[in-house]
Amino acid sequence: QVQLVESGGGLVQAGGSLRLSCAASGRTFSSYAMGWFRQAPGKEREFVAAISWSGGNTYYLDSVKGRFTISRDNAKNTVYLQMSSLKPEDTAVYYCAADPRPDPPQYRYWGQGTQVTVSS
Repeated sequence: QVQLVESGGGLVQAGGSLRLSCAASGRTFSSYAMGWFRQAPGKEREFVAAISWSGGNTYYLDSVKGRFTISRDNAKNTVYLQMSSLKPEDTAVYYCAADPRPDPPQYRYWGQGTQVTVSS
C-alpha cells in the first residue's frame, strides 16, 4: 500500500511558477513509476507528466512540454512537478499517482489532489 500526499498548489498569475510536491509513504517508492494528472472543472482527468522509477525516462503532455518538469528524489520519497510560464488553462486540481509497473496503463495509487489556479 502506498499513500500519496500532494502539496504546493495555490493561486498564481499567468506567467508565474509553482512547484508541486508529492510525498509517498512506503519503502518501495523507488521502484514505482510516478505520474501527475489534472482535472479542470467540467473536464475529464488528463495525463500531465510521468517519470520512471530511476528518473531516467520522463513523459509529458504536449501542451506542457518546455514549461513543466517532473523529477523525483527517491531518498526523500518525493516526486515534484515544476511548473513555469503558467497559463489560465493550466487551472485544475493536480493529482499525483503511483504504480509498481514500469509503464502502467492505469495508476494504482492516487493522492487527494491539490488545486492550482492561474489568473489572467
